[in-house]
Amino acid sequence: MANHLILVAGGTGTRMMQALPKQFLGLLGEPVMVHTLRQFRSYDSALDIVVVMHPDYIGYWNDLRETLRLDIPHRVVAGGEERFHSVKAGLHALGTHEGVVGIHDAVRPLVSISTIRHAYEAARVSGAAIPVIPVVESLRQIHGLSSVALNRSAYRLVQTPQCFSLSLLLEAFEQDYRPEFTDDAAVAEAAGHSIQLVEGNRENIKLTTPEDLIMAEALLRSWRDEPGPA
Repeated sequence: MANHLILVAGGTGTRMMQALPKQFLGLLGEPVMVHTLRQFRSYDSALDIVVVMHPDYIGYWNDLRETLRLDIPHRVVAGGEERFHSVKAGLHALGTHEGVVGIHDAVRPLVSISTIRHAYEAARVSGAAIPVIPVVESLRQIHGLSSVALNRSAYRLVQTPQCFSLSLLLEAFEQDYRPEFTDDAAVAEAAGHSIQLVEGNRENIKLTTPEDLIMAEALLRSWRDEPGPA
């Protein structure tokens, strides 16, 4: 059964306070997104990859990958107004109903091979699986001007790749968009499918602020002489 990947790279990077979207920013000499693509190709060299991107940056990326001589085959399609619409465009671009598809944020270059493997393998069995990590900070829920402490052991932080049977996810995305569809698991769950949780890796942060980029550089430097996070 084939593995597919939809890499969501539609952000414009306003919170990074840079001229370019964060997926194109340099990370130890290469764009963030290149590090992400390499991690997934390390997991499966035959991976079928679709990159979903803001239409204004498709030409820029095509020129950049030519300059870089990037040897990771992938197709690029235009994204939509919300993540939901972008993922839906990526699903249709795959052109098949067979296999397992992972949906991953392009700006999570520190995903480990084991996280990728666990998510794909669990989805192959259960139909839907997402990586999560425990909450280590204390939590408080806001109620107007007051707040209340929450039991952090009852919560998990959600990461990507979120992996699904392709036929299951295509069916789920036939729903109309709703604001609560902030990730792909929410779409599948609204269609009646249960979600299996698998262990993620704490380094798998979503690069959002300049401080995140500094942290990612430090982590990658520590792995410079290794093949990447395992």
